[in-house]
Amino acid sequence: MFENADRNELRQVYFQIWHKHLQQAPLEPLEQQILQIMLQHPEYFGIFNDPDHYLEHDYPQQSGSSSPFLHLSLHQALVEQLTTHRPAGIQAIYKQLAQHFGSHEAEHKMMEVLMQTLRQGLQQGQMLTETEYLQRLRTLLIFS
Repeated sequence: MFENADRNELRQVYFQIWHKHLQQAPLEPLEQQILQIMLQHPEYFGIFNDPDHYLEHDYPQQSGSSSPFLHLSLHQALVEQLTTHRPAGIQAIYKQLAQHFGSHEAEHKMMEVLMQTLRQGLQQGQMLTETEYLQRLRTLLIFS
């Protein structure tokens, strides 16, 4: 569904899933998973209802507002990591964070680390290893 898709194609996936949801049309398993993430974010419902306006809308980093599509994609990436147990050990970290912060907030904290890791990898031209990524996630277990 996401291989080799550009930004607008990826966004279109969210709009199509939302449209199917509103029409009570059947969803594929991956679409159902994405819809569950979307439903956790009612602040984005207006965006999903207005694809003509938001399909090409930019979310510059300097504006302080992050892209809801990036946010949802990070949720999806984390769900994929947790579902596949990769990297090994990620579920244990998630469970501890969820016990302390609640599941949704735990995901957000882990997504911040994922985003930082991805940005650093892009800047340096190489991605961190799974071990390095897990070490960064483990720093979240030091509750303040």
